[in-house]
Amino acid sequence: MSATDTSITIPEPVEGNVAARLASTSGSASGSDSASGSASGSGAARPAVARRLRGIRPGLVLAWLVIAVVIAWAIVPWLFTGQDPISGVPAEKLQGPSLVHVFGTDALGRDLFTRVVYGAVHSLSGAFVAVTVGLVGGTLLGVLAGSLGGAVDAIVMRIVDVLLSIPGLLLALSIIILLGFGTVNAAIAVGVGSIAAFARLSRSEVVRVRQSDYVEAAFGSGARLHTVLFRHVLPNSLTSVIGLAALQFGTAILAISTLGFLGYGAPPPTPEWGLLIAEGRNYVATSWWLTVLPGLVVVAVVLSANRISHALGRNR
Repeated sequence: MSATDTSITIPEPVEGNVAARLASTSGSASGSDSASGSASGSGAARPAVARRLRGIRPGLVLAWLVIAVVIAWAIVPWLFTGQDPISGVPAEKLQGPSLVHVFGTDALGRDLFTRVVYGAVHSLSGAFVAVTVGLVGGTLLGVLAGSLGGAVDAIVMRIVDVLLSIPGLLLALSIIILLGFGTVNAAIAVGVGSIAAFARLSRSEVVRVRQSDYVEAAFGSGARLHTVLFRHVLPNSLTSVIGLAALQFGTAILAISTLGFLGYGAPPPTPEWGLLIAEGRNYVATSWWLTVLPGLVVVAVVLSANRISHALGRNR
């Protein structure tokens, strides 16, 4: 064996390389985890969005949109048209629907769309008065009958039966003859005719809630009738009554328009929806838009109110 020096090569420390590899490996793993997490998160978000989109009911959205537009007509009609609803241009009478006159013109040259827009305040305010009269009067009678019971219940419900036996239009006409013509009187007459429906529904709801365990427990703890009535019975029995109010809102618009068509509502030249249809009935053969287009507006509003009331009834 020779005595020559043998050089031994010592390898470089590998701690740094191992650490770098571990760091790169962990970084790539964390990146893949974050990517998979974001992918899973986006994947989980997509079904939630899809469920929300499926939960949207186009018919209900359209109904709310129609009601919102009509309410805007009643509040700020000048934002939708700049023409005069009362005076017209005789040279432009009985013109068909066009870009200038969307609904055409009537026999006096007045823009029909303008008269429909300005007539919304009369029809909606009349319907609001009618629903308020029926809601307040009918709910009061129903709550008294359902909470007191006995002779009070029997007397109130017999009065309700009598009101229900009279046709609504006949009852409204009888009340208008006593009060006089006009939109407000027609609305009151329609509201009185709807008292029976509100009374029967509110009475049945109050009776149902009174049989609940928490109401019996409230009475057992010493609470008085008016306390239980306002704290427990009314909040839990008025949901369906509100749904009926939405339904009666559309019915009231139709009834007030019917009375206006018969001449018992607002006098000319007030742009009330029923009166607009009545003014165009003599021109049905030659100027169909005078009756068809205002009638379609009334139908759309009534159907929208009914759709909303049905949705409220399902959610109660």
